[in-house]
Amino acid sequence: MSALTYKGRPVPFIAAWSLERVAVPPLLATPGGLAFEWRPRDAAGVAWKPWLDQPGAGEPEYGYVHGPRQRLAMQSLLCQVCGQPVERDELGYPWLLEDQRGEEGWPEREVTTHPPVCPECQPGSAIQCRHLRGNVASVRVGRVLTDGVHGQMYTASRPPVPVGEQTVLFAGDARLRWILGAQIAATLLDVTVVDMRTQTPVSREAVRR
Repeated sequence: MSALTYKGRPVPFIAAWSLERVAVPPLLATPGGLAFEWRPRDAAGVAWKPWLDQPGAGEPEYGYVHGPRQRLAMQSLLCQVCGQPVERDELGYPWLLEDQRGEEGWPEREVTTHPPVCPECQPGSAIQCRHLRGNVASVRVGRVLTDGVHGQMYTASRPPVPVGEQTVLFAGDARLRWILGAQIAATLLDVTVVDMRTQTPVSREAVRR
């Protein structure tokens, strides 16, 4: 379970705490793209929204994701609830997804900003997570491509201004230099729907229902 609690309730590893928020510094439009004056872009040219790293400071904000911890969980395959490495079995890594069994091809190539969830944390997460409540599927993922950036697009004007809704851009997209990154998006491959309790595959007929 999560090492941090608040009023007796576990706080997910990737949840933001109220005193971790910082004001976004002024953004600059440079020849290389969006930038902060004193903060370098990453190797892909992406500027990332800043956060303090002080889990436990203030009150938990369950509806908000702490960007750096989300990226760490995605890149290192840590459980988004307890923060521990998830274990791979013969089918892959444990994950929870919004159940979309009526859509053709689902869940193969599902794109998500939600990191994996270990089997021990899945029952509680299925109840507590607002985006999953009442509509959740447990899956195993054979391959994980952390190939996307979720964030807010900005114009190249001076000063830059936000434009449109938040979106996901993928590796190789020239527009990445004009996005203020918030979270990593992963593409899930070789995905198998499993029973949450036993972590064994669900029949094809059950998946189609």
